This record gives sequence, structure tokens and C-alpha cells, in this order.
Amino acid sequence: MQVSRQKIVVLGTGGTIAGASAQPGLHTNYQAGQVAVSTLLQSVASGDEGRWVESEQVAQIDSKDMGFELWRVLAKRVSELLQSPEVRSVVITHGTDTMEETAFFLQQVLQPNKAVVLTGAMRPADAISADGPQNLLDALSVAEHGSARGVVVVMAGTIHGANDVQKVHPYRTDAFSSGDSGPVGFVEDGRLRTVREWP
Repeated sequence: MQVSRQKIVVLGTGGTIAGASAQPGLHTNYQAGQVAVSTLLQSVASGDEGRWVESEQVAQIDSKDMGFELWRVLAKRVSELLQSPEVRSVVITHGTDTMEETAFFLQQVLQPNKAVVLTGAMRPADAISADGPQNLLDALSVAEHGSARGVVVVMAGTIHGANDVQKVHPYRTDAFSSGDSGPVGFVEDGRLRTVREWP
């Protein structure tokens, strides 16, 4: 049976990208993991007929609470999805405190031939200048790209390989670096510009 259309599955785990504050507009006084991943997707995936996107809520936590039990659950679900011929790639919305650890773990355990794209935000969903929607849109652009593979982190328009990514700043929106290895590439107006091999 030939699959005519492949889907991107977005797995939500909580984090700042799903955060909300008692006083909308604040960047630091908020509670992570308050907004469902399906709600996050509504602002970036609706009306886009070129994408077939589904979502699942795997967890709803502050990523500082991420641990081995949830990593096991996440890895199992990602593995199941990647084995399906209907699934093109997986996007994971994730808090930034442990994003690099999750990315590294998934790359080492799964070694995926399809793309697994982690993204998040440095500002909560209800911030006046929330960075989550653009990061999620960029992650979807990477996830649907024909050559993308392996586990990557997409933040602030930059694609970082799982083995190199690290969080280097506590609150700037461009908070991640690939160190001396440099990024895999960049997302520019929905188009990918790669500068080295995928993981």
C-alpha cells in the first residue's frame, strides 16, 4: 500500500513555550506547561494545506522536572511514530532547561533516519513578544524538509545538532549554541539553509 501523504506529529511536553503568567506580558514570572500543544499549533498550522499535522500531549511539565521515566516514555513514543510509513517526522515542544539532554538522549537511543525536531521558547505563550510561535513554525519547516534527519534543536532560527547543542543564556531568545562545531543550518522565511551535515 502506497502512502500518498505523510504527517508531522507534534508531541507536547510542556515548558515555557506552553507557559502562562498571572500578569500577561511578563517574561519571567510565569508557570510552565499551562497551554496544550494543540492550542500552540492553532496559531501556526491552521490554514496551511501543505502540511498534515497532528498533535499529542505526552506530558505537561516544567522541563526542570524531566527525568528518566519520562525520557523512556518519550523515546518509546517517538520510536513508534518513526516506524510508521505515514509519519514523515516528529516535532517535540519542550522546556529549555533540559532540552539539550533530551535531544542528546533521543539521538543516542534512536539514531533516527527521519527528523526529530525539538523546539521551545524563552518567553511564555502569553508574552507580548512570545518567541514560541516562530520557533514552532521554524521547527515545522525543518520537519517537512526532504533532507532533514536525526535529532535537532530549532531555536531562534538556528538548527543545532543533538550532539553539540547547549543552552548558553538564561533568558535571551537566542539562548542556544552549537559551540565550535557550529549549527547544522538556519531557517530563513520558512526555507532551510544548511551549512553542514545532519546528525
